[in-house]
Amino acid sequence: MKYYRLIFFSTIVSFLSFQSQAELSGNISLQNSHFINDAKSIQHNNYVSSSAELEYYTAWEDDSSFNITPFIRIDQYDDERTHGDLRELYFQKLFDNWELRLGISKVYWGVTESQHLVDVINQTDSVESIDGEDKLGQPMIKASFENDWGMVDVFILPYFRERTFQDEEGRPRPTLVVDGSQTNYESSDEEKNVDLALRWFHYIDELEIGLSYFNGTSREPILSLGSKDGSPVLTPYYPLMQQIGIDAQLTTEEWLWKLEMIARDWQSFDSLNSQIVDERFIALTGGFEYTFVGIAESDADVGLVAEYLYDDRDQQTTSFFQNDILVALRLAVNDAASSEALLGIIYDLDYQEYLVSLEANRRFADSWKATLEIRTFNNVDNDSLLNGIAKDDFIQLDIAYYF
Repeated sequence: MKYYRLIFFSTIVSFLSFQSQAELSGNISLQNSHFINDAKSIQHNNYVSSSAELEYYTAWEDDSSFNITPFIRIDQYDDERTHGDLRELYFQKLFDNWELRLGISKVYWGVTESQHLVDVINQTDSVESIDGEDKLGQPMIKASFENDWGMVDVFILPYFRERTFQDEEGRPRPTLVVDGSQTNYESSDEEKNVDLALRWFHYIDELEIGLSYFNGTSREPILSLGSKDGSPVLTPYYPLMQQIGIDAQLTTEEWLWKLEMIARDWQSFDSLNSQIVDERFIALTGGFEYTFVGIAESDADVGLVAEYLYDDRDQQTTSFFQNDILVALRLAVNDAASSEALLGIIYDLDYQEYLVSLEANRRFADSWKATLEIRTFNNVDNDSLLNGIAKDDFIQLDIAYYF
């Protein structure tokens, strides 16, 4: 059934593009992921997949617009990674000093490089990438109000999207498969619980600052041990949560100073007593990026990035990062091909684990783009949350055609 979604999406876009003001763009890509170490018995060392994303946009003279962005991926082995999603499908109307958005959309909050603590509106599409940057479309009613003292966004989120997880053949994934059919919720309304969110954003000279509040079902599931057909699996539980967040960025010439900080009240899993308990915690990510402009009298710029990642839950954290530092170099060649690269290391100050990543991309032949991603997981402790992917070092190449 999943394979027919692309046909359905293409039919919608073809119908809508008869309008004279329609704009249609998108990309089609071929991806190859090679895992350096030997796989588990049911997994593989090489995965090929293809994806397509289309974007249709049209606007009318009454300051209203419509956008639809369907996405589909077909994976060689992982049936859960073979999936389709409406990243966006919304109607937007501009008024004198406010705007209204109705439908499915994506919202991004955050400023730091290593992780985005405050970004809680959209669910993570974790089968797309391990870095959590890819998001599922979120049904919403969004009203934005702009004034001299800043912009206020108000969200009503009437439907919850469960996180995607790899199946048995997928990589990288936890040691045990996550069984989505055994998903549980704290809310009796389950995925129909209505979530609420609010964010204020403002520029104060060189300072950009945002304050946010979220009340609803957590996008991050708690995974606990269960069983299916006599075999152990992980089962997701989505608690309710309240979260207050702040994100800020200060620009001073070549310096960018960044901060994200949250305080969350929710339920978590007490591994010592094997039970769900109420929990409050604070987490933050903060640091800087300094840019060396025009290296060796060239057009290229090099940015030095350093961040500290903290979570006061220590070993009980559900995050990979509780006392870590990021050090990275960002290269922007500033050429016609928009060549860029980011090399980074995240080092755990408690357990001496470290993750190395390289992301690079370059356009070629006008409409084509190549993206290279390399990730390695080193010195991983047996009790670490990273233990399941300790041997999942990989090299991934993506070739995409844009139109």
